[in-house]
Amino acid sequence: MNTSAWPLLELSTRLLDPREREVVLGDLAETHATTWCGLVDIFGLVLRRQAGLWRDPRPWVAGFFVALPSTSLLMTASFSVTCTYQRLVNHRVFVGHSPTGHEGFPLLLCHMLLLIAWSWTTGYMIGSFSRRTLWASVVLATVSCLNSLCMAPSTLCLFLFVPPMMLGVWRGWQGSRLSFRAATVVALTVTLLMISAWTNDALWMANWAFLCPAWYLVVGARRSRPNGGDGFWSMRHARVQ
Repeated sequence: MNTSAWPLLELSTRLLDPREREVVLGDLAETHATTWCGLVDIFGLVLRRQAGLWRDPRPWVAGFFVALPSTSLLMTASFSVTCTYQRLVNHRVFVGHSPTGHEGFPLLLCHMLLLIAWSWTTGYMIGSFSRRTLWASVVLATVSCLNSLCMAPSTLCLFLFVPPMMLGVWRGWQGSRLSFRAATVVALTVTLLMISAWTNDALWMANWAFLCPAWYLVVGARRSRPNGGDGFWSMRHARVQ
């Protein structure tokens, strides 16, 4: 094997689990495989590992039932907040694009808090639910973003949800613990804010789906307690799909 190509093989093994990297590199060194054959073997193993992950339902749920629809809803919510802000502060109305009614400043604040909470909790669920297939959820979320770019005259206002969502994905992917009390406070706050918006005819019916990520935090935190069941978080640390 050409020693100058060894760093390329080491870099490609980054796609594998840490415990598999040394074994694969050792086998390649012992068999004196060529660079091309080594790359084919590594990427073939990566594809087999990824295919095995999709036998579990969690990647499908995280990608197609959370990331894909949630991104579209969050883009609509971002645009709604922008329209309301422009109408109340700058007295400007987007002609032909009016996803909001006649909300005032209290409901604008309510929507802003909801947008942040929805984005963070959804990102946390995506990042923690299927960590090893996170790339697929990111791809599906990006596809949803590209499909919705034509809905507003200004594309920047569609992505207000991205920073809190990215933070939530990062915290979930890192496996950060959330106490049961904190998770309950977040879920109850989101629920009360949504009820407040709903009673004022300022909540789209599909947005009720965002209650699922909020209460998912509560379920996960409850199971992570010493007397809380089957050790949800420890199980994820041992082997997370």
